[in-house]
Amino acid sequence: MNAPTLPPRRPIRELPDTLISQIAAGEVVERPASVVRELVDNALDAGARQVTVRLLAGGVRLIAVEDDGMGILPGELPIAFKRHATSKIGNLQDLESVVTMGFRGEALAAINSIADCAILSRASGQTEAFLLDGRTGELRPVARAQGTTVEVKELFYSTPARRKFLKTDATELAHCIEAVRRHALARPDVGFAIWHEGKVVEQWRACGTDSDVTALPSQTQDALDRRLADVLGTDFLARSIAVDWSSSGDRHDSFGTAGRPMRVWGRVGIPDAARSRPDQQYCYVNGRFVRDKVLSHAARSAFEDVLHGQRQPVYALYLEMDPTRVDVNVHPTKIEVRFRDSREVHQAVRHATENALATPRAQAETANPARPQGDDITPASTPFAPRWTHALQPTPTRPASVLYSDQRPMAFHAQESQPGQRVSDLAALWQSPAQASAPAAGEASSPWGASPAATLAQGEWPLGRALAQLQGIYILAESAQGLVVVDMHAAHERIVYERLKSQWASAADDPSTRRLASQPLLIPATFACTDAEAACAEAHADTLQALGLEISAFSPRTLAVRAVPTTLAQGDPVELARSVLAELEQHEASTVVQRAHNELLATMACHGAVRANRRLTLDEMNALLRQMEHTERSDQCNHGRPTWRTISVADLDKLFMRGR
Repeated sequence: MNAPTLPPRRPIRELPDTLISQIAAGEVVERPASVVRELVDNALDAGARQVTVRLLAGGVRLIAVEDDGMGILPGELPIAFKRHATSKIGNLQDLESVVTMGFRGEALAAINSIADCAILSRASGQTEAFLLDGRTGELRPVARAQGTTVEVKELFYSTPARRKFLKTDATELAHCIEAVRRHALARPDVGFAIWHEGKVVEQWRACGTDSDVTALPSQTQDALDRRLADVLGTDFLARSIAVDWSSSGDRHDSFGTAGRPMRVWGRVGIPDAARSRPDQQYCYVNGRFVRDKVLSHAARSAFEDVLHGQRQPVYALYLEMDPTRVDVNVHPTKIEVRFRDSREVHQAVRHATENALATPRAQAETANPARPQGDDITPASTPFAPRWTHALQPTPTRPASVLYSDQRPMAFHAQESQPGQRVSDLAALWQSPAQASAPAAGEASSPWGASPAATLAQGEWPLGRALAQLQGIYILAESAQGLVVVDMHAAHERIVYERLKSQWASAADDPSTRRLASQPLLIPATFACTDAEAACAEAHADTLQALGLEISAFSPRTLAVRAVPTTLAQGDPVELARSVLAELEQHEASTVVQRAHNELLATMACHGAVRANRRLTLDEMNALLRQMEHTERSDQCNHGRPTWRTISVADLDKLFMRGR
């Protein structure tokens, strides 16, 4: 066998600067949108209050970014196109606590190596501007107001192979607009305009604040809401909820390092606003748009049991934290970051989002029945501002699933009703609103203060007054806004689920010893079982007891349910046992409760909730409505389906052509 022929030996040598810059450009510049992002970063770092982007052929023929920032001094212009020349960092300490958008000093050099570039700038305090030609290095005086203009012509002219990978002009333009949109959402104090082929395609005016919002202070919430409405549309603002969560005092990470308090704020869309694609998910860390798995997973997990199917939530979330605890120098395009304590960040984002989603929306719609339009949208007039802030605003120390302690359990039979059969009067099981305001002796008062229903007249109930039951499935109620239609099974399912989660969270401090309160059955419920069900009941006896279920073998082919969770005491014990055993068979792990307790509790709630064709009295329907108004996340069932809808009086008038 012949020996392989070795290639000719090549000497090791240094690469020329031009080739080095072109290699760097391959990492930094993927398409015209990459150039737009880098140049807008520099404009914002220069303190610009107005940024204008001009494009030709989707940015391939021309990208010009104009700003009114502090400008560049004439003596510094000649080194602006040199590699690793920057004014933003000077030592390792600056690199570890970056507060600017750019910091590497390689973007202009990389862009200049693959395009024809020029910088036109007039520094603050200077009487004239200067133009630097990137190809020849010529510097000459020109006329311009204070600020900087960077022109990039014929992108990838020196690397034609890269140019072949570009898409159509329309596609590249869309990417450029998206790059500017991301900056606009982070800086409402800055005006942005995008011109293409001499025409304005997008324009977002500054939102009237003179403060530096690089760190996104709280006083810019009004400006942020207006910018969100301008960029993402008024529908996004109308169908979203404000988020504002802060850690108390200085934080210490797992390494024992202290840092400034962490803050998560912004807006998250209600579950009904979810989309089929994740195209409206914006996360910012200290004002920088990022794509991070920790942040996206935290936001998604907060929507776990309120989204239907594979729907994607919409949100614009802003995370403020100590810059020394996040590393932004991990990706050439600076779109990825690395957190020093990712678990703390994940919990902060999830808790902030969960707390915002927990408040039922029924009260907010009652507080603001008339939805604002267009420029009239302000935080004070958004339709989801809580009406009873003293009673409904979650506190950082309160678990997200804690319910009112002065509410009695609702109990429904899970079987379908027989003709003429009536369920027990729920007024005796669930206190009426008038009675709920006075806790019984020995009972703890509500942790959120007085129940809102106790302070409102009947006509002001958010979900209105029950009128009738439709087809044994829906409850029809009259409210100030019009007709409210409630899916009674879905609504009661959420109520039971939240109560089970609350009991589970408060059962014990040690997760390994948690137990749901159970109620023994006077007569055990027996049912014929399969071999798999019998084996599962024996293998997971401890898990079942932790869930408040006691299932034992009655015979080789029969199981007996001897105790059920107190909350589901009036449900069908056999159906409940079968559903839980089926869940346990799928997981097949001794730690199933720790890994999937929410799924199991959701299954229990589904089979313990009132079923279709169950006839309810008006008192029972009203009791269900009042409970919905105070139960967290009651707008969706455990599977993410809506629990109620409103048909406004205006819509009813249109149906019957009233007033025409």
